[in-house]
Amino acid sequence: MAPAPPPPPICLPFTGKKPRRRLSFSSAQPGGSPYTSSSYSGNSSFTASQLSRHQSYSSQGTMPAKRGLETTRDIDALTFYSDSEKYDDIPTDTLPTLPSGKGKKDKPKLVRSNTMTGSKKSKWGYGWGIGKKNKEKEAEAEREAAEKPPSISSGTNLPMYESPRIMPVRSNTKTTQFSKMTGMTGTTSQTLARSNTRDTQNTMQSHSSKASRSTQNTQNSRRPSQRSHNSTRSNALPTRPRLDGPADSSSTLVGSALERKIHPEESLTEKVDTSDRLSELRALMMKEKDPLQYYEDAHGSEYVSSSDQRRKFISGFTGSAGQAIITMDAAYLITDSRYWIQAESQLDSNWNLVKAGGPANPKDWIEWLVEHPLISNSRIGIDGRMISYEKATLVNSKLASRGTKLVYPIQNLVDIVWKDKPAKSRDPVFLHPIEFTGEHSTSKIARLRDWIRSQPPEVSQYSRSQEPSSSKINIATLITSLDAIAWLLNMRGSDIPYNPLFHSYLFVSLERAVLFLEEPKASEDVNAYLQSIGVERRNYTEIWAFLRNREWNSQGKIIISPQTSYTISLVLTHFRCTVLPSYVEHMMAIKNDIELEGLRRAYLRDGVCYVRFLAWLEDKISQGYDVTEWEAAHRLTEFRRKAKHFMGLAYENISASGPNAALPHYSPKKYETDMISRNAPYLNDSGGQYLDGTCDTTRTVHFGRPDPDQCEAYTRVLQGHIAIDSAVFPEGTSGHQLDVLARRALWKDGLNYLHGTGHGFGSYLTVHEGPQGFSSNVPLVPGHVVTNEPGFYNSGKWGMRIESALIVRRCKTRGNFNGDIWLGFERLTCVPIQTRMVKESMLTKEEKQWLKDHNTRCYDMLMPYIKDDKRAMNWLRRESQRQIGLANPAPGGLTVDWG
Repeated sequence: MAPAPPPPPICLPFTGKKPRRRLSFSSAQPGGSPYTSSSYSGNSSFTASQLSRHQSYSSQGTMPAKRGLETTRDIDALTFYSDSEKYDDIPTDTLPTLPSGKGKKDKPKLVRSNTMTGSKKSKWGYGWGIGKKNKEKEAEAEREAAEKPPSISSGTNLPMYESPRIMPVRSNTKTTQFSKMTGMTGTTSQTLARSNTRDTQNTMQSHSSKASRSTQNTQNSRRPSQRSHNSTRSNALPTRPRLDGPADSSSTLVGSALERKIHPEESLTEKVDTSDRLSELRALMMKEKDPLQYYEDAHGSEYVSSSDQRRKFISGFTGSAGQAIITMDAAYLITDSRYWIQAESQLDSNWNLVKAGGPANPKDWIEWLVEHPLISNSRIGIDGRMISYEKATLVNSKLASRGTKLVYPIQNLVDIVWKDKPAKSRDPVFLHPIEFTGEHSTSKIARLRDWIRSQPPEVSQYSRSQEPSSSKINIATLITSLDAIAWLLNMRGSDIPYNPLFHSYLFVSLERAVLFLEEPKASEDVNAYLQSIGVERRNYTEIWAFLRNREWNSQGKIIISPQTSYTISLVLTHFRCTVLPSYVEHMMAIKNDIELEGLRRAYLRDGVCYVRFLAWLEDKISQGYDVTEWEAAHRLTEFRRKAKHFMGLAYENISASGPNAALPHYSPKKYETDMISRNAPYLNDSGGQYLDGTCDTTRTVHFGRPDPDQCEAYTRVLQGHIAIDSAVFPEGTSGHQLDVLARRALWKDGLNYLHGTGHGFGSYLTVHEGPQGFSSNVPLVPGHVVTNEPGFYNSGKWGMRIESALIVRRCKTRGNFNGDIWLGFERLTCVPIQTRMVKESMLTKEEKQWLKDHNTRCYDMLMPYIKDDKRAMNWLRRESQRQIGLANPAPGGLTVDWG
């Protein structure tokens, strides 16, 4: 009998890798995209001398140029000169026009070079794009150098963005990196011969391709030319295609203006030589006879204005947390684990990095200072305005046993050394409408005065009389916290990046209230408003004379918070002040119904933007485009800018892939950024500032096939996130008591994270607000809002975090033991959680149901707002219906993605 015929061959679809392509920001999106030619003015042509962008916001700013109640409609134009164009070389009468975009044949094609990605050669030459042959670029550079007009000298600086209404307080004296590359300053390529020190790890490339990339970096710039982790190329790099279609609002010009507003100075990170600065400072220290100097940021704020960035000036470190301590022989920068890698890359040889936190390190700068051998019998000079009463008293008590004390120079020595220190902002403040605040400022002030009256006077235990004297009665409070002042008065400003705050002090007594605010900041409307609520305005610097002269009252005491500057307590003396926790912060933390409803609307709008962004990003990566971390962050900002009530970013966008995601506070720079990897998770932590709320959202996604370690870690993080979100607890429970729920799943595998699990946030105020949080012992009460953000970070490889915002609310339970009141959480964040990295076998039945319900809820809530965006709608529908995880590999290595 003949043998049976062989089985038919297994036919599998072709699974070869798509060629990698670079993303071009000047391209439009296919159907459903919000970016169309209508984003521009109605004119079909434009001139090089007049380029404007309307309704453009700064990523740091919190208010457009025109301020008032109709802030979302009345926006001044943002006019700028771009560092990506060389107008003098182009005849203005031959500039291209933008077609209407109707029909496939009418799609506009930029004949100018795109500064982010290479484009086809135009009559004016190539751009500096990725993928051009080296010999062609060398020849083109020689032709451009020969044709360059002699009128542009090597010392010419490009004009920076200037507000059309307010003169800038400082100008950028550095030449932009792209100016160097285009030859506008005559700088040779030797200036740009530094190799990129932040190449994507695990990149597969041959030795010859490495040499080719090194040559390309030398000739071009430090603009990222890295490939994604799993990409391979031949020695001759192919030209990256542009996306076709009409130009949109993410063009190079808009990107350049936005980048300059985010980072007024050159984006390239270079170590600052602090030798001369430290020498001058030490010379002043010799005159003051103070061998040690300590410097911290003014107000203790997370974000400070450019004029208060003394630590950054003296050390070169740009992180938001840290202390600088300088002796006659050494300089120390103390910071926690979030900024260790950043500090190592930014500090020069004059500085020593002190790592705070961890079992082998000092807990904080105070512990390090007390244990330092140079401290004995010495004097530590410090600006008393830059350290809080709480910290100063603690340091003094610990240093007393070492024979050391704090001294307070009349002038800040760093300010003397800082020759070109920026002036303080003079931007006007504006009123925040009651439709967003929910309570009039007169009502808030009345509640504050009731609290002042309720505080018992101080009576000495040795006093014979039980009746307190008039000098012991609390009659007023002095508020120095900028967010507390803004909230109490229903006013906002733009002095601090990412925060709608303004520099001021507020004195509130039982009979009067005085706001210390610079005159140029107060318009006629603001002055009339202050008068209507019974608040007197004085200049900012008059606070010191007011306190010294005791103008409030000859008798009585003023209540200050422990975070008040130590200088204020010294001026008042302990006879005239009482230190108590800030009652305004307590009032501010409990949101009223109007504020809570505003936060719900703000998070819904922000969720729409986030979903549009994730759909766009996944679409581009699936098509084979290489997208950088900075490009992704920039595009997400573009989506948010179109949202109602958007006023700016709440903080610097954390857009990180691969090893960068293992840094909790990493933020990409335009010229130093990695490609988003297909082999590692991509983490995006960002949020918008809206008139009705401040948003903070983090999602981690994967665009390839995650490995088992990534899946297990992500599942543990998700389990901790679900545990906090689902918690039910009795009244009086603090966030610190719930913190273990977020870490329990990670602890089972011996994993952990070093940052806090969550924090409070404001209503169009700061993204970090207290006193509640999962690191705080303050009991959670209905009306508190907190974030829920467990994570895990595999140092040098990848990181992941899932963050959602929660409202504390009363909840119904089947039982009512002992009459207790039970609390739980309402979830504000409306962004699906990707299930690709979730390991289904590790989840319980309840956890699986929670994940399904969350993604379904996101679909139901977001669908009405994105149904006209086909790409976002398809992405949202797929994510809400996707099964958990990935299928096992099929025969032949084919992988199947559920959904």
